Amino acid sequence: MAYDVEAVRKHFPALDEGAAHFDGPGGSQVPDVVAEAVAATLVSAIANRGSVTTAERRADEIVRGARQAAADLVGGVPDGIVFGRSTTQLMYDFSRALGKNWAPGDEVVVTRLDHDANIRPWVQTGATVRWAGFDPVTGELPVEAVTSLLTDRTRLVAVTAASNLLGTRPDLPAIAAKVHEAGALFYVDGVHLTPHTPVDIAALGADFFGCSPYKFLGPHLGFVAASPALLDTLHPDKLAPSSDAVPERFELGTLPYELLAGTTAAIDFLAGLVPGEGDRRARLLGSMRALEEYEESMLRLLDNGLAELSGVTRYGSPTRRRTPTVLFSVDGVAPTDVYSGLAERGVNAPAGTFYAIECARHLGLGNTGAVRAGIAPYTTASDVNRLLEGVAALRNA
Repeated sequence: MAYDVEAVRKHFPALDEGAAHFDGPGGSQVPDVVAEAVAATLVSAIANRGSVTTAERRADEIVRGARQAAADLVGGVPDGIVFGRSTTQLMYDFSRALGKNWAPGDEVVVTRLDHDANIRPWVQTGATVRWAGFDPVTGELPVEAVTSLLTDRTRLVAVTAASNLLGTRPDLPAIAAKVHEAGALFYVDGVHLTPHTPVDIAALGADFFGCSPYKFLGPHLGFVAASPALLDTLHPDKLAPSSDAVPERFELGTLPYELLAGTTAAIDFLAGLVPGEGDRRARLLGSMRALEEYEESMLRLLDNGLAELSGVTRYGSPTRRRTPTVLFSVDGVAPTDVYSGLAERGVNAPAGTFYAIECARHLGLGNTGAVRAGIAPYTTASDVNRLLEGVAALRNA
């Protein structure tokens, strides 16, 4: 069944303000059912997890439900889902846990395409760092750019599943095969991929896969998916009385039950974007395929419209499939002025490097960056046209 964007939009109260939102890569708007799930949890009796009181059982059910929902979303298993305050925090947590086992001279491979959260934590472990560059013209990250850096001292390779600046989707399965042949681990930043396409972490070859619910219509937190067996080999610093079970040993303090409830609601919402049958995983795959097709149509409209405007420079043109994200600048107009000018016209398309500082520098944009427009599940052709008209007006001002 075709994707019905107008039916989807009815669930987003924030859209009533009238803005056209192209800032989804930095955090999506939230459907009503997510807010309702968060609120319902906050006003329910909740206690620390347990099995004696109703409040304890409710907390436990929320955590277990969120683990199952997250596993369904990415093709993982519930006991391999670790929740944290953010994906950045979790990357630091895992870099410290892994780095404890590394010796002087051990190596990590990072890329200049990535968000800094999948670079700096690995650099700061003290391991020897090998940098993989991408093609600044196409925005592509060749497989060989990563795999040529592998040695017998490589302990971990960190690669984005999709660039939050350019939308580039590296060939993760091909990279993963070589990484595993070298005996290294593969840490994938899936934050910008997960909102736009079906995800199967086993097919991608990811040993660790991190993502952020607030990028896929949920509340602000993060989670990492991995195999329970792999998690059991790691021993993070933790409080003495806290559980040593997997995945609880990685979750410091009491989990935010209301946000976990909101995460489950967001994943259920994604599973129902188009009518479908089967279990939640099957419905998610169907919905995300339909969403991907729809967002690609909006991306073509946006990309082609910008290409027709003289004085507009687009950065990167990946030949492989990419997430619906466009990075551009307007000749003679500072990116921040494009940002503010569009905002005055009710179009939210921010400017900057968006924490992909190495990527921006590699593109020659320095620390200033450019304007980024990202398609979201609620984006319409009317929204795209508003953005294009705003850019044209600013170019001619």
